[in-house]
Amino acid sequence: MKIERLPLNALRAFSEAARAGSFKTAAERLSVTPGAVSRQIKQLEERLGVALFERHANGVHVTDAGHLLAEDVDAGLARIANGVQAVHERAHAATTLTLSAPPSFTQFWLLPRLADFEALESHVEISLDADQDLSDPIWHGDGARLALRYGRGPWPGVRSKRLLEDSLFPVCSPALLERSSIATPADLLAHPLLEVVWQSRQNVDFPGWRDWFDAAGLPGKTLPIQQRYSLYGLALDQAIAGRGIMLANPAVVADRLASGVLVRPFGDRHVIDSPFTYDLILPATGQAPPAIQRFIDWLLSEAARFRDNGIG
Repeated sequence: MKIERLPLNALRAFSEAARAGSFKTAAERLSVTPGAVSRQIKQLEERLGVALFERHANGVHVTDAGHLLAEDVDAGLARIANGVQAVHERAHAATTLTLSAPPSFTQFWLLPRLADFEALESHVEISLDADQDLSDPIWHGDGARLALRYGRGPWPGVRSKRLLEDSLFPVCSPALLERSSIATPADLLAHPLLEVVWQSRQNVDFPGWRDWFDAAGLPGKTLPIQQRYSLYGLALDQAIAGRGIMLANPAVVADRLASGVLVRPFGDRHVIDSPFTYDLILPATGQAPPAIQRFIDWLLSEAARFRDNGIG
């Protein structure tokens, strides 16, 4: 019998009735009436030309032919169910992406934007590892482990895609400016200077206040630096609280400048370039799985949009 002529509903009704030994029980399992089950099985018997049940006043009993057919039908339906389940699981299987990224960049730039990607690709499970160490990027099945790095390339043994260049400029709270006007670089010397002290894994020092004052035409000045921090977030908290002025980069402070909790006392002036960049690190060989490639494209697009805003 051709597959398109198989009475699948009748076969399912027959399978349930044979397993239960009862049309009534089969009907309850299928959420239909006993009469519907009886009619479907009768139509199947007529098509096959053989009795599948012996009908008695007290119920039904599966015939020998019914037993043989039930074994094959059960096996066939189970195989169909397994196939459907396998396709469903594959279609809805989560793609896993582990992303290693610097803590401050993760907190202040990536996380506020990541919800947009997750809304578009809800089946991609992203795990964030806020770490400065460079873990080896790999493709694995439909997923990947990638890295975002802040430093000075080139990065050996991997491929990289440039996300953002870097620059540094003073920021402080509006309350600090209300207490004391800042019109020239020399005015900063009257305030606590908060400094992030960090050295890249490539042994390149992070630019600091000394570099900024040199560029501003005030070399050799004694700087009133009172607090040093290893993380941007710690210095940012102090700057927002009005306890000093810090050098910040666009990726870390853009949202806080937009919200007004931080301001740039010199506006677009007195900005120094940083030798560091933000790069996306990929395996040296192989192709990204489709969902991971969509993440890469999204991330590059977000970085381009951020650059186009001209903050820095």
